[in-house]
Amino acid sequence: MHRIPALLLVLIGLMAAAPQARAETRFLAFDASDRVTRALTNGVTLEVEQSLLGGMRVQGLASTTQRGSARFRSGGPQGARALLPDGARGDALYQVSSEGDGRGLARALCPGADDAWLAISRIRLGRPMTMQAVGRWADGQYRHCVTLSYDWRGEWAVPARRDPGDTPDTPSTPLTR
Repeated sequence: MHRIPALLLVLIGLMAAAPQARAETRFLAFDASDRVTRALTNGVTLEVEQSLLGGMRVQGLASTTQRGSARFRSGGPQGARALLPDGARGDALYQVSSEGDGRGLARALCPGADDAWLAISRIRLGRPMTMQAVGRWADGQYRHCVTLSYDWRGEWAVPARRDPGDTPDTPSTPLTR
């Protein structure tokens, strides 16, 4: 009988922990696995926020081989999700922000669309990933634009936080598999 309140207290303590303890930012790299994906994006690095329980939410995307990045906003309209091809995995839907290079990414994925969303399959380390691009045109219609397929490449090592005067003892490996 006393186990339930104790577990509840532990859970509340975990939820009240500092945000840094609850989420961790990671940078995951993927290589294009087909001709269409190579033509549009080649390799990408996703900036993800991993929760304490292991779930990952995509914050943004950067080109691994060229300059360019885009920020994402979580969520999107049901009209965008309804257009995914049969059997397509789109576990999470993200709107491509029109700020910075986001507008260029949206135009490359969905030429002529006013807005673009990416339905991204579940992200798991060491596993392939797919993205479905869906756009909304000026007439209000949603259309599926393209399927992007990626193979896992690795995770970028992020240097530990240091004071400005510190020097690293050993160099870090930029990409781990």
